[in-house]
Amino acid sequence: METKNNVESVVELTRKGTCIEFFSAYQDLEIDRMIGLCDPNGEVWFKPLGDDGRGIIDGLGRTLWTLLMDCFPDIDNTIDTMETEGDTVICKVAIFGTQAKDFAGIPSKGLRFNSDHIFIFRFNEADKISGVTIDWNHESFQRQLGAL
Repeated sequence: METKNNVESVVELTRKGTCIEFFSAYQDLEIDRMIGLCDPNGEVWFKPLGDDGRGIIDGLGRTLWTLLMDCFPDIDNTIDTMETEGDTVICKVAIFGTQAKDFAGIPSKGLRFNSDHIFIFRFNEADKISGVTIDWNHESFQRQLGAL
């Protein structure tokens, strides 16, 4: 029994480490490094965007993260908590930055946002991110940037 728990602990630590590396790559604005931790054909869902926020990690995910990095060149994050549940790792993360360019219909006023996000990472047997669901208070995000 102890061996099984040790194996599960190694898997959990490996997956948590992958999540930390994902957010480190995000901080470094290294989209290829972020995508490299994932199954490129895995699913991404930016939940507040509804069905328009669903897509493939190396499609919609790459596009939206690249746009965020371009429009918020100082974008950064802090991992607040990380929990494992089966093949998922749930991360509560603060994401923040200053808007330098128009983003998704929100004109740039040079304002900062600081938004709590929940990332739910799913992993495949090779410990690659096979799916990620991201949730945040989109109304608060828009309000902080002066759009509401």
